[in-house]
Amino acid sequence: MYYGDNCVRKLSNLILALIIIISLSACIGTPQITAEERLFPPISLKFLDKYEIQPQNFQDTPIGGLSAITYDRQSDRFYALSDDRSEQAPARFYTLNINITTTEEQAAKIEGITVENVTFLKDQTGQTYSSQTIDPEGIVLSPRDTLFISSEGVPEQGINPFLGEFDPTTGQLQQELRLPQRYLMATDTETEPQGVENNLGFEPLTISATSTLKDDPFRVFTATEASLKQDTGSTPPVNIPVRLLHYVISPVGPPVLLAEHLYLLDEMPKGAIANGLTELLALPREGSWLSLERTFGLFGFGAKLFQVVNSGASETSTIASFKEGIEGIKPLRKKLLLDLETLDIELDNLEGMTLGPRLSDGSESLFLISDDNFNTDQKTQLLLFKLNA
Repeated sequence: MYYGDNCVRKLSNLILALIIIISLSACIGTPQITAEERLFPPISLKFLDKYEIQPQNFQDTPIGGLSAITYDRQSDRFYALSDDRSEQAPARFYTLNINITTTEEQAAKIEGITVENVTFLKDQTGQTYSSQTIDPEGIVLSPRDTLFISSEGVPEQGINPFLGEFDPTTGQLQQELRLPQRYLMATDTETEPQGVENNLGFEPLTISATSTLKDDPFRVFTATEASLKQDTGSTPPVNIPVRLLHYVISPVGPPVLLAEHLYLLDEMPKGAIANGLTELLALPREGSWLSLERTFGLFGFGAKLFQVVNSGASETSTIASFKEGIEGIKPLRKKLLLDLETLDIELDNLEGMTLGPRLSDGSESLFLISDDNFNTDQKTQLLLFKLNA
């Protein structure tokens, strides 16, 4: 049947109009992803509850100075590390049972905390650490059911920092990770001071594992709380340079230091007299972390959570000092996730961070814990968040 040229033209115009409409609909329906969104995938963080651990003794040890916390999903228990330098009792960590109620109808709450055990750390000889020979600050559970613990050392007493792997049952040191010389005190008194500053060493500690199998390799990340002695001059820069270390742990051979990167602290807020990087938490996406920065000053404590990514950050292990500046060095990228001062609660000295059990809606729970410094004017504070990452 012949329809004529006019009908053909009408049909062609109709088809063209439909194509344009479909194309416009697709453009409208598909949101455009910005470069920042590709670099920092969306993360949802919601504050749920706070809890205070009251001052108490457990098996003749004062519970306090809890500077780090990690979660054992298999036993549904937490390990909390005390930063007591073996002065009030031998260096130790506690096993905590944190009771959380979580239902689909109500937001999760911390109902109570029970201290179930205390484990003393032991050195290579099997002895507990004597006074002022250790300053434990970071703790994290590994896929092979061991605990990695960092010590800031006690430079004023001639004690270097260290990173060690410990047995969680006995507290026995199994091995130490090799630290580059630049993190240790100078062996020659005539050379310029170097190494970690007193009480500003390896505070953050986290593990990234793509497998739960005990024989599979995993990664350990740690960082200094502030700059090394050789990295800043008499007038510190606005953004204090911090060094992040990246180790690979394998069942074959000793731990390997794979890389080192520059992390820049946020500018110190008005009225603050100290700030530092107190914790890192590896996220599922490789090269991605949460970081916790804590400040202290005239107005009390402050804290911020950042999303951190390694977007082609410079390898800094060959850079002896940042004292002359960081021009040409690409640091780790970070984005403010939450300023905890906006929560309208009185913050304490927040230093520890860990993921906990999953909540009723399948999202992750996130815990922050504060170090009361064994100070009666401070408190051991536990904050609970819901995290979707």
